[in-house]
Amino acid sequence: MTYFLLLLGFVLLIKGADYFVEGSSKIASLLRVPPMIVGLTIVAFGTGSPEATVSIIAALEGNAGVTVGNIVGSNILNTALVVGLTAFIFPLKVQSETIRKEIPFTFLASVVLLVLISDTFLQQTNVNVITRSDGIIFLLFFCIFLYYIFEVARNSRDKTVEVTVETSRKDWGKNIIITIAGLAAIIIGGYLVVESSTSIAITFGMSETLVGLTIVAIGSSLPELITSMAAALKKQSEIAIGNIVGSNVFNILFVLGISSIITPLPIDQKIFADIWFMIVLTIVLLIFAITQCKVSKREGSVLTLVYIAYFVFIIIRG
Repeated sequence: MTYFLLLLGFVLLIKGADYFVEGSSKIASLLRVPPMIVGLTIVAFGTGSPEATVSIIAALEGNAGVTVGNIVGSNILNTALVVGLTAFIFPLKVQSETIRKEIPFTFLASVVLLVLISDTFLQQTNVNVITRSDGIIFLLFFCIFLYYIFEVARNSRDKTVEVTVETSRKDWGKNIIITIAGLAAIIIGGYLVVESSTSIAITFGMSETLVGLTIVAIGSSLPELITSMAAALKKQSEIAIGNIVGSNVFNILFVLGISSIITPLPIDQKIFADIWFMIVLTIVLLIFAITQCKVSKREGSVLTLVYIAYFVFIIIRG
């Protein structure tokens, strides 16, 4: 039964991602805002729902290793494997705003995470913990990110496009239904995949942090992977890269923020190496994006191979 639910989850993810990209990209046209903004908000937060669900449930159950491992592992997977495979399918064009602001904001969020968990180094405490006050700081940064996104959307609306009332109403209804249906399928599919894969992994005696960094991270990041690949196939590279960048910011600032407010999250010492690796990957992504304002197929291949090497490393590390 577990394996059947895993297969069902994959099917829902694939079909849901296809509908979600189609609906959200058309909504971008109706809103007269760039697809990049839709990728950073609607698509990113939608595909980030499985991470949010799993991490918050894990926090409620006292499984801090799964919560933090899931977020860090998902962001590493997004930056390396999702960008890598997506760029390999179709080179990802990166807008100047993304290079100057969005990717640096992802870097800032990662650094904030590193600083807030370094209690033993900065405050000379006995343990490293993401406290409730840390969670409030995360959420304040998230509010700043949302304010920036909405300001960009407001200023970049295409005022030259006129849409008739009749056409607008018809298109709005159709595309909202398609988008909601796709999002529902993504969330349900992601939940089924995560629950099934976690159940299978635990039977092999893996630790909470390792489960979070691998099985749960991969399972909960499938929506980002499939949605970004679907967007690349439809040549909607702005949605693809926006989805990845937005999801990473959402994971750290919102999901960890809410989770740590629910309950303080003790930090496994091993996770520091993974957070440093996440920061380095963000810098590498920024460097790749700067070159010709795109992530090429060759650069995508490099990122994919880097993730495979990282995955082997954490399995051996245990």
